[in-house]
Amino acid sequence: MIDQIRQIVSEDKFRSEVIAFLVDICSVDTTATADIRLMAENEKKVFDIIKKNLGKFSFENTTIHEKKISPAIKDHPAFSKLQGLDAEEVYRDRHNLLYYIDGPPSRKGNNTAVNAHIDVVAPFFAPERKGDVLLGRGVIDDKGGVASIYGALKVLDRLSREKRIFLKNNITAMFVVEEESGGNGSLDLAVDKELKKRYDSVLVMECAGNKVYPANRGAVWFKCGITVRDKTATSGQRVTPSLLEAMIFSVLEMQQEGDAVKKESTHPLFPHKPVQTCNGMLGPFGEHPSRICGVVKFLVRGISDTGQCIDMLTLLQNGLNSYIAKYGDKTRVFDINTGKPKVEKHFDTEYDPENNAMTIRVYGSPGHMASLQEHDAAITKLAYLGRELINYRIGKGIPLELELEGVDSTRQLILEGGQGFLPTHSIGEIEERMSNAFKRGVKKYLQLAGQDEDIFQCEVTYEKLHNNAYYTSPESTTFKNALKSSIEAGITDRNAPVLGWDASCDARLFAGEYPNMPVITSGAGELRYAHADNEQLYLPDLFDSICFTTLFLLKETGSVIS
Repeated sequence: MIDQIRQIVSEDKFRSEVIAFLVDICSVDTTATADIRLMAENEKKVFDIIKKNLGKFSFENTTIHEKKISPAIKDHPAFSKLQGLDAEEVYRDRHNLLYYIDGPPSRKGNNTAVNAHIDVVAPFFAPERKGDVLLGRGVIDDKGGVASIYGALKVLDRLSREKRIFLKNNITAMFVVEEESGGNGSLDLAVDKELKKRYDSVLVMECAGNKVYPANRGAVWFKCGITVRDKTATSGQRVTPSLLEAMIFSVLEMQQEGDAVKKESTHPLFPHKPVQTCNGMLGPFGEHPSRICGVVKFLVRGISDTGQCIDMLTLLQNGLNSYIAKYGDKTRVFDINTGKPKVEKHFDTEYDPENNAMTIRVYGSPGHMASLQEHDAAITKLAYLGRELINYRIGKGIPLELELEGVDSTRQLILEGGQGFLPTHSIGEIEERMSNAFKRGVKKYLQLAGQDEDIFQCEVTYEKLHNNAYYTSPESTTFKNALKSSIEAGITDRNAPVLGWDASCDARLFAGEYPNMPVITSGAGELRYAHADNEQLYLPDLFDSICFTTLFLLKETGSVIS
């Protein structure tokens, strides 16, 4: 059967149609926005493209269903708030798209579902093909997953029409919204008990490098705020002490706590310990909590002469050396596609003698938080540089002041990011530890600066994405079907160890709602390109994924092969 599948997938017409489909859906900007109406319009555009293509199939007993998202999910522990708006308002005109294929029941297989999300992270950029590579926002995360499902159904349709297979049991294709902002689209489907009657297992398509995973690491997004209390001393319009300086100490403390969590994370499916502490947004800098911030700019005010400028440069280099000692030097790591360094330079400076100020621009390498080791975190790097300046200022008693560039951070400053964790830790424990670390950092700074501990108000919330880690048994029939399909499709070495996925996705919602149900993650695309400025898909990997997905659906449903 795999030879027959590969023969169809290798045809030029098939490939051009699948690529055209992927380009069409990637050409629509489905990033999250406060403009709910615009978001709904763009989601509808993508769903209309999907529906148009699904409508060309000739399966018997199919249904296309636009399932409205119920505002009642707001009461579920896994619900993630979107834009701080009321759930009734957010979901009034929005829905997921479901495609049902109803086959005759067979005890030789299971009813199954396949899932992929249509939303993407900012910044959006349109698709562009360069040979066998398709670049564009969402090409792997996760509209490439949508294309894998579409391509697999397209193959099954052809095999069915030619009477080479006879589908058994039910297949439910789920095309969902809001995975990137927390998973509310899939949450609505997971809690629907009537819909659950249609499936006994779930395959979630993600940028999993065409591997098959029975587990995901967890992730929780934090929002950490420091606000000035009314009684805080001020100098003119400026606050003393500095909110940015306090945030620098908190960033470092949270990184240290994340290191401790990683050290404790011993699990047989995650021997590589994919536990990350990602700083995605600081004030106006950054685009997404789980996208590594690529640049952040701050000012040092109160520099009186060029001699102090030289001191500043020395201190910045000392801080950079400490950062590199821990995280590596990404100016010496080269991108395999461009041949250029991941980061061309770590920072640059500009001195303004008229205003006695120096601007420092700190550079990183953006990407998905799960690929943090392969990228470079500008906010964390800023913390290492800034700590040197703060210690120098306090030690010398020099009236320097640190603040973010181009933003009023004199009354409040917000940090957003994500913490990864394994099934060894509960999400509640992670939230408590990261909250304590943030507050501990502020306290350390205030003590160092000789200030009262209550002049700042600290608040840490977890209202957005909060993905629990999960694992299902590698011994389940479903996982064995997936693994065998992957081996037969030629994308998995039969001797490779079974591991958990380094990232988190909607799979955990189904696993959390139905702990005894097998939930598998697979799909084309390398995680290091997800959320990155050069997000890209190697198209042969997409067609390998289609072969795997097709074969898995046949095995899992126990469909008869003629």
